[in-house]
This record gives sequence, structure tokens and C-alpha cells, in this order.
Amino acid sequence: MNNIIYVGKHALTWTVSRHLHKGWELIYCTKGSGRLMFADRSLSYGENDVAIIPPMSPHTNVSEDGFTNIHMNLLDASLPQTEPFIIRADSNGFLLDAFTAAFYYYSEASAAHTVLPLYGQLIVGLLTSCQPNRRHSDTVQRIEDHILQHYPDCTYDLNGYLNSLPFNTEYLKKMFKRETGLTPLQYLTDKRLESAARTLTTFCGKGNISETAHLCGFADPLYFSRLFKKKYGVSPRGYTAETPFPAIPDSDDMKIMV
Repeated sequence: MNNIIYVGKHALTWTVSRHLHKGWELIYCTKGSGRLMFADRSLSYGENDVAIIPPMSPHTNVSEDGFTNIHMNLLDASLPQTEPFIIRADSNGFLLDAFTAAFYYYSEASAAHTVLPLYGQLIVGLLTSCQPNRRHSDTVQRIEDHILQHYPDCTYDLNGYLNSLPFNTEYLKKMFKRETGLTPLQYLTDKRLESAARTLTTFCGKGNISETAHLCGFADPLYFSRLFKKKYGVSPRGYTAETPFPAIPDSDDMKIMV
């Protein structure tokens, strides 16, 4: 299942003539934009979008300005689509990394038979997680993804990131709280504290509080300790493997907390 049988790249291209595949075709657009033309529809795509094309679906790929891509064919892919579909904006770059690595290992014949099956499972899993049943709007999801990538960094400038987006910052904060139950700063702080709780549980109190704080995104150990005790009712030093591990709140829990 999810067996990659071919991976290729298109250099700057304007047209790919009508064709079909016995297996699934996945196309990651690395630059430019275009349209996939099917018998009964067309799908527009742009940079960092991924096209998912089920087996035996004749199509043409056309572009006015040209595109580059990484494309692959899979057999028995465990994807839910029955019709061609576009996954929009691989914002964190994880899919691009996976497609790039799959292309490398497909070309590296000595490792292809052991490594490619792993990348097939990974890519299908990532695509499945990107399906449009996400609980947040694109903008809020983008902010959440950025926080999840950067929360361990003590120098992470959340306000600077919010100011870089093409929206009023206060509007973004209100939108984020409306959809998640927390402000962006509260969400960031919660992720850092959850990470600290995991770290303390995993290492059973080994290391010092300053190290734990720094690993989890807190520059000030005293501030970290105050926040930790407020959230979990015990100081970081007293938090051990015997302490009940905190459940990560879902969206409904978050709303109750506020």
C-alpha cells in the first residue's frame, strides 16, 4: 500500500499533453501556476499546492507562465479522494521536504527499495492530515502552524510575526481567540508549558529548571516556574513521573478554560 513506483521533476514547462496513469499521481508545484484540465472540470493550482489525481483520470496540465514540479505515481494509495483534488499551500514545507527526499531516493537505486516505501506512507499521511475538514480558517491555521514550529525558541517574536501578516493585528488576535478559545499568546504559552511538562515527565526531574525552561521556549526560569505552578498546581521541581500527566485540551476544553 502507498507504494511509490515513479518520481520525476519538470523543469520550466508550459504544457503536459493529455495522459492518465494506472496508479495515483501526486504533483507538487514548486514554482509557477497552471491548470489541470479533466473531461468535466479544471483545477487551478499555484506554488506549494499539491494535486491529487486518482487512477485512470485523463488530464492535461497547462500554464500561461510556466511551472516546475515534483510528480510521483503510487499504487494502492490509501487516500480518500474519488475525484481530482488540490491541497492548498504547504505552509510549513513538510510536504516539499518529503517529495524532495522521495525524488532523491528514487534516483538512488541502492536505497530505493528500503526507503521509498517509508516516504510513500509519510506523504500519504501528510496529505490525509491536510484534508479540508480542518477546524480552523486558513488564516488561524497558518498562525497555529507557525506557533507550533517556533514555540521552543526563546527569541520567537510572535507579535512580529502577526504584524507581518496582511491583516490588522488586533483583528487577528480576536479571530484566533474566536476559533481556538485562546489568544495567540495564550496558545503559545500553553504549548510551551505542555512541552515543559512532557520534558519533566520524560527525564524524571533530571537536569535543572533553567535548562527545562530554555528548552521549552522560556528565557526567564522564574517566570516559567510561576506560570507552570499556576497551570499545574505544582512547581516544576515537584513535577515528577508520579504526577498525573496533563491532558492536552481540545478546542472545547480551551473555550471552558477562557
